[in-house]
Amino acid sequence: MKKSIINLFAVAAIALSGVSCEKFLTVEPIDKMSAETYFKNELELELFANGMIQSYLPTADGLGYSDNFSDLTCTKTSSDYYRQGIWNAQKQTGWEVSSWRNIRRANIFLAGTERSKANVSEAVYKHYQGVARLWRAYFYYAKVQNFGDVPWMDHALDIEDEILYAPRDSREFVMSKVLEDLNFACENLSGDSKYKGVVNKWVALAFKSRVCLYEGTFRKYHKVNPSTQEAWSTEYESANDFLTECVNASEQLMTEGGFGLDSSYYGLFHNTNIASSPEAIWWSDYDGGELNRMHELTWVVNSGTYDQQSSPTKTLLNHYLQKDGTPVTHGGKVGPDVEFANRDARLAASVMYPGYTYETSAGEILPKQMKTGNTYNGYCYVKFSIEKEENYSKGKNDNDYPILRYGEVLLNLAEAKAELNNGNLSQADWDKTIGALRTRAGVKNIYPGGAGYVSDWTKAYYGNLSDVLTEIRRERAVELVVEGLRVHDLYRWKLGNLIVDRESNGKGWHGIYVNEAQAAVDAAGAAAHQAAYNALTSEADKAAYIAANKDKVFVLNGYFYSFKGAPASDLGYNVNNSEADQNHAFSETKSGFVTYNYKLVWNERNYVRPVPQSAINVNKALTQNVLWEGIK
Repeated sequence: MKKSIINLFAVAAIALSGVSCEKFLTVEPIDKMSAETYFKNELELELFANGMIQSYLPTADGLGYSDNFSDLTCTKTSSDYYRQGIWNAQKQTGWEVSSWRNIRRANIFLAGTERSKANVSEAVYKHYQGVARLWRAYFYYAKVQNFGDVPWMDHALDIEDEILYAPRDSREFVMSKVLEDLNFACENLSGDSKYKGVVNKWVALAFKSRVCLYEGTFRKYHKVNPSTQEAWSTEYESANDFLTECVNASEQLMTEGGFGLDSSYYGLFHNTNIASSPEAIWWSDYDGGELNRMHELTWVVNSGTYDQQSSPTKTLLNHYLQKDGTPVTHGGKVGPDVEFANRDARLAASVMYPGYTYETSAGEILPKQMKTGNTYNGYCYVKFSIEKEENYSKGKNDNDYPILRYGEVLLNLAEAKAELNNGNLSQADWDKTIGALRTRAGVKNIYPGGAGYVSDWTKAYYGNLSDVLTEIRRERAVELVVEGLRVHDLYRWKLGNLIVDRESNGKGWHGIYVNEAQAAVDAAGAAAHQAAYNALTSEADKAAYIAANKDKVFVLNGYFYSFKGAPASDLGYNVNNSEADQNHAFSETKSGFVTYNYKLVWNERNYVRPVPQSAINVNKALTQNVLWEGIK
């Protein structure tokens, strides 16, 4: 399948311009709506559809990076969107002509399918109409997430179309139209293996599951439309209507789609042929050979200069249960030898642990070093990282990236059903969703409120919800980390403040725990320990040295670290206890969690972005999102 898609991509750019392979030199571009002879057969529909894939398929880099600015990921800096006094309508983009071109192309495709109707079967005709409507729903979903109320366009506009200067439509109306498009796509797209890996029935059902959960919970936890600050209209679907649609889509996919959980959580994210996984519904395909199409998710977590040096936080690690199904009781105030022991297998599949190795450029397998220039709080992501030294300084990942997968659908179903049932979920539904995910991760499946269930800090963190909803939110955090959904989860739950609070009262991101003796070790002291350790020749002696000294100096994988004074190498932090931006402090003054300070501010208006002033200047009928009015 991979090679067939590659071959289609070779001509897909031509398709997006609306010309066939043979006639691309003579036919006018379809974007100008003057090539009336295009879309006349199934091949041309297929070419255009695959051109949409080439242009708009989400990438690993785009999705992987989008979890950066959240409560669970520490970064070197953050988005100006969360900084005091920086963001406003003048700075905002996303309304320029190019940002609407994707919707225009979906509408062009939808209109084009009508021209093929006499020359293709009814099933083919409806399938490609479904493709066009799925893409339109996809693009509009992103617009609504960003801006709330937006203008709805169901056809390709020309320069005299009055919609160009029309006001915004309400979010409720737009999302009702999005739901119409999704329902059409789910009912008419083919689920045949011919369309595996591209837009098909199962992609539509999984995406509908995601969209309807988002909109249903957003309206439940936000009592007003954030664009207008007015109560939600009763003219269109309610929060519960969307949640019910989520349940319906999820259950249909689970019943009819033939999908299941991959046997290996770690393997799912290091797979170079994810099409073979029972869990993959839609994915971004990478190939280090014929296509030479690769991504950067190893580079960005192993570089001290490139991107944001993204690191998991203590808050994330404290989400992971023990294998017996209960939460840890130490609160993370332990060293790595204790912290990673007896935990949910997804922790070791996502975060570097003691004993973790990598392959050097010379082919040796060695313990991996936690370079403090690469991580600002002491933890390292490994979820998508290919542990070869040659990948650490370039974009060379060829592992595929799942865009929609069966595990997420299970989470969506559990949450939607619980939200519809006052925070409760039957044990049967629990067992086939959350319970199934935990069983795969080697965690004992304990039903919330049942025998052996233990509540913890996540209860308050997520707003003192029912035990079931609390555990579902915990499960989303550990199952979907670095998959691009965390910020939107916080937004729909009306918990955007956690991006700023971060369990540190807004001071920064908590990282590894260092006791008072370890905190007092300077660079010279760490170097002395390292020299003594390196002089030992037997593995038994090295293990004994670490056991005798681990409470005196922080050590991971045979590397000893300093925290006092300026570090002399990649083996130290300069913890100066300054609360100024981009400085390190201990959470308990002389010891505690290594905290990387970066001051952020949360405002209620952040749940939707401002309409760009440049757009309002052109179209006077556009209104500003209410809480952004007057913000300069």
